[in-house]
Amino acid sequence: MIFSIVGQLDSPVRQWLAQGLRQELERRGHVYEEPTSRDLRLVLNFVDPGRPRPYRRRARATFVCSVAEASEPPRDVLKAAYPLLIRSLSNLLLYVVPDGEQVRTYFVTLEQGYYEIPYDPDESVFFEQLYGRLHPLASSNLIIDNVFEPDLPESLWEGDEAVDQIRRASRRLGELDLLPAPFPIQEILPPEDLRHVQHLYGIGGLSYGNLSARRDRTSFWMSASGVNKYRLETVGQDILLVKRYDAERNAMILSVPPHVTPRRVSVDAIEHWMIYTEHPEVGAILHVHAWMDGVRSTQVNYPCGTLELAQSVANLVREAPDPRRAVIGLRNHGLTITGPSLDEIFERIEGRLIRQVPMM
Repeated sequence: MIFSIVGQLDSPVRQWLAQGLRQELERRGHVYEEPTSRDLRLVLNFVDPGRPRPYRRRARATFVCSVAEASEPPRDVLKAAYPLLIRSLSNLLLYVVPDGEQVRTYFVTLEQGYYEIPYDPDESVFFEQLYGRLHPLASSNLIIDNVFEPDLPESLWEGDEAVDQIRRASRRLGELDLLPAPFPIQEILPPEDLRHVQHLYGIGGLSYGNLSARRDRTSFWMSASGVNKYRLETVGQDILLVKRYDAERNAMILSVPPHVTPRRVSVDAIEHWMIYTEHPEVGAILHVHAWMDGVRSTQVNYPCGTLELAQSVANLVREAPDPRRAVIGLRNHGLTITGPSLDEIFERIEGRLIRQVPMM
């Protein structure tokens, strides 16, 4: 893996972190190159919390972890750090809080979660721990490209029974208040940064959770990315038909009405595709940022939309006593729940959900 370090190294703590992380990455066989390289897989971007400057990726495969040093311990880590994650256009934020003779370090994720890496006076152990959490994420592979084929039959422009399931389920999510509101990145990013995000990833907002319902043996309907999941209505914009995954193009293939300017499908489409393909008996899938006692969980908090997260979840569904009715934990993230229908899933989980996802 080729990596680089950019940004402001104007404090002893930032210099110490940059040196320690670089040494650990090089010790593991990774190669440092200048930040202008087009082959970068990981960039550590040290930012000023008062004015975080993003590193502008030259390739979608570049994973950016920004590093911000707090001037004092925050009352609420997520409230203080999450806007920095967004403003710095990062996949992950390492939030550093000096505390006497040691530092408190928190990884903050796009899924609105965070977890602490305990400080160890043995610096080699401490930087090994940081590397152990950072490397699996930085080396994962995004499957977020969409190919829109304007071939949806007119008989499906208003949906079908599966689409009606999704519409009912979206209203149920609103009644149960199960999903965080979409994060208004258009309100927090300056116009040029928003254009960069839209150009690189094709998104204009962040929303959390998703749901889908099988149409037939090979296709399924799924919620769009960046929309309010409480109000899913329009086919091609709020709800899309996923036909297949094209491995050669590394993209999800979607069927849309020819008269609609489509939105992108949820980034978790690759995960749902894997589950539906392997388990014909699964009729619906719900993903929420909540938890349940006693669930089996993935071991690494891979980013949404990565092949690695999809494979981890699909493996646990396969190993479940009943894959048709599996409840799988996504570490530091939430739940993926399968069922014969979305209506059945809600009946099965009602009253059992824990809103706070445990961070590990």
